[in-house]
Amino acid sequence: MPDGTQVSRGPAAALMTLPNVITFARLCAVPLAFWLVLEHRLDRAFFLFVGAGLSDALDGWLARRWGGNAIGAVLDPVADKALLVTMYVTLAAVNVLPDWLAILVVFRDLVIVGGVIVLAVLGHHVAIRPLYVSKLNTVLQIVLVAVVMLEHGFGLSLGWLPWALVWGVAATTLASGAAYVWVTALGG
Repeated sequence: MPDGTQVSRGPAAALMTLPNVITFARLCAVPLAFWLVLEHRLDRAFFLFVGAGLSDALDGWLARRWGGNAIGAVLDPVADKALLVTMYVTLAAVNVLPDWLAILVVFRDLVIVGGVIVLAVLGHHVAIRPLYVSKLNTVLQIVLVAVVMLEHGFGLSLGWLPWALVWGVAATTLASGAAYVWVTALGG
């Protein structure tokens, strides 16, 4: 307003910030990505996955620039995790990724979330901070999904790279899961 007074926008306006809309669109892309992989359209799934990654960078930049909110702080990691877990399970279901790796990735997330829930029920406040090994794990998980969709979707042969990434994801998933258990449950 011209006289400098603020107008309260209400709870709906807090939800409908541009970063939150972008994040919600990424969350809504998860079923489409799931379907594209099941239909063996890994070429299109690759572009959707890359678009989701770019949208994650964009909504993060916008939230830092304009100020994020509690809704975005919860919604963003949910959208990211929903997409990654869906891609691991679905790519394993169509035999593009090893099923044991998908199980390992999903199990690690269940252990972390389950542990936080159990500790919260027991009355312990747990603040989860991203660990370096967890950030490395996430980067490797993303790169592996992109590489296998690129390879299988476009008929490329990327040699040893996909298998090196499979073992890198497996190692960092185990290390990250163990580190979270150590830090949160055991107070290490």
